[in-house]
Amino acid sequence: MRIVRVAERRGGGSRQAPATACSLLLAAIGTLGLGGCAPSASPSAPPTPPRAGIVSLNPCSDAILVEVADPAQIRGLSAYSSDPAASSMDLALARRYPAVSGTVEEIVALRPALVVSSTFTPPATRAALARLGIALVELPIAHDVPESLAQVRRLAAVAGHPARGEALVGRITAALAAARPADRRAVPALVWQGGGIVPGEGALIVDLLRRTGFAHAPAARGLGQADYLPLERVLADPPAVILAAGGRQGEDRLLAHPVLAGLRGTHRARLDPSLLWCGGPTIIRAAARLAQVRRAVAGGAGPGEAGPGEEGVARGLRQAQAERTFVTEHDILAEPSPTPPGLSRSQATRGAGPKRTP
Repeated sequence: MRIVRVAERRGGGSRQAPATACSLLLAAIGTLGLGGCAPSASPSAPPTPPRAGIVSLNPCSDAILVEVADPAQIRGLSAYSSDPAASSMDLALARRYPAVSGTVEEIVALRPALVVSSTFTPPATRAALARLGIALVELPIAHDVPESLAQVRRLAAVAGHPARGEALVGRITAALAAARPADRRAVPALVWQGGGIVPGEGALIVDLLRRTGFAHAPAARGLGQADYLPLERVLADPPAVILAAGGRQGEDRLLAHPVLAGLRGTHRARLDPSLLWCGGPTIIRAAARLAQVRRAVAGGAGPGEAGPGEEGVARGLRQAQAERTFVTEHDILAEPSPTPPGLSRSQATRGAGPKRTP
């Protein structure tokens, strides 16, 4: 049955036919699959241009969108961008816009023509947006710089400002060029995240490491994305650089273990976790920080040229014993023996599996 909207003006007011009420009902219960009362769209009606209103549900697209769209075009950003523990953009800027957790009810209330999300959009949300006639652009995780630049251009295009996208691409390209070291030497570096996990091949931060004069140390150890790298293995075979990317309230206990201070020939530096996940303008800040660290270690000792020293070993052993950590002097001083990826030597002895964060 086709429902036609009718409006009657009486005494300067207006009354809408049941089709309008049905539309409001759909907005409230769009996730329940009750789309049978939706009014049929006229085939000749021109689509609403995406630039009329955009809601972003992804912190990475949030950061790009504020650079390439007019403020009036942005109806809302993901709640992540207003959270200091999850944001990849300026908090004050993010908080100028409504924070959206991703429910269909929230989205419909903002009346967007376009929603930008990740490829992990729930099927129910995807179907509800389709029924309501709201366009959806899904951006996958950018694994390297070219993929990120392509996403910048795509978002700028749907926002109706391709020139702004090209300008942002130019700024990113210039930042990477400025971060390229003159000596072109690849310094082995470990990005050590909270809980002792490491990024793997195919992560954007790994591409950025290589573009700024580093080598991805976990790759030589056979470790992949989110694999656990225990303290024992780091001490037994320390990299030239440790980039500690722990929580924003301070590096977690593992990354700030006292024994790490005894590593000679290893430079330790802080890497804000907000620089790990997103491309777009985040690349500019990440490249600047990595270049800063690279300059600090230029001409320094390479990995394995110096161990932690007797004092550092003793201090680390005392601390480990107090914490009931399975570390021995041999673990710290000896050359690493082959162990399965993600498995420490002590775990291999005990037959335990590799530890991973949930």
